[in-house]
Amino acid sequence: MASQYQKEYRELISLLVKARKDAGITQQELAKSLKKPQSFVSKYESCERRLDIIEFVQVAKFIGCDYKKMLSKVIA
Repeated sequence: MASQYQKEYRELISLLVKARKDAGITQQELAKSLKKPQSFVSKYESCERRLDIIEFVQVAKFIGCDYKKMLSKVIA
């Protein structure tokens, strides 16, 4: 099973999506900050594309999340 389909990965992405929306940040704004197309954000949010750890940290920092706490919620 590919890692983007594992339960923990999907939970982590769900937390990122919720945090982005709660912060009032659009996919377009996030993509621009990452110097990526909007489709990059859309694809990882729908688990079509896998985020690597560096990308995860960049996304979490931009949306104002503590990536360590987010990881600890998913990996216990």
